Amino acid sequence: MNTNIINDNADMEEDTQKGKYLTFILDDESYGIGINNVTEIIGIQPITLVPELPDYIRGIINLRGKIIPVMDVRLRFKKDFREYNDRTCIIVIDINDLSIGLIVDSVSEVLIIPDQDIVPPPNLSKVSNKYIKGIGKIDNQVKLILDCNKLINDEDAETLNNIEQ
Repeated sequence: MNTNIINDNADMEEDTQKGKYLTFILDDESYGIGINNVTEIIGIQPITLVPELPDYIRGIINLRGKIIPVMDVRLRFKKDFREYNDRTCIIVIDINDLSIGLIVDSVSEVLIIPDQDIVPPPNLSKVSNKYIKGIGKIDNQVKLILDCNKLINDEDAETLNNIEQ
């Protein structure tokens, strides 16, 4: 009987997170990631460089004793590097048993975007859509909803898992 209560609570918690997205800014573009992937948001902090990682993996940080690799989302999306400032944030997410920090220009807010207000990205090219899960329509704005699982490829995940341990 206790197992059912635990499962019911997990289902209720998942339901309360459904449709909620943490939005952030890169340049003038607004992105969102499912709140269920987000562990925490922290300010930028000293990053230790690790040799031979892809350019978009900036290095690692020590977050309360846990080593977290950090990815500059601007670089991942092939945008120009921008110096970090007091608005720059690290969004710590969990994907496939891996914690990773996403460096973004700034964090906006948590929005509720119902499923019916999310449409598939236009099929312009496979490359341009590989990180985009959908497009959220809010009032007269759009939010590009990211697929967190596609931000790192299998080779990156293996490398980053080795760093975390």
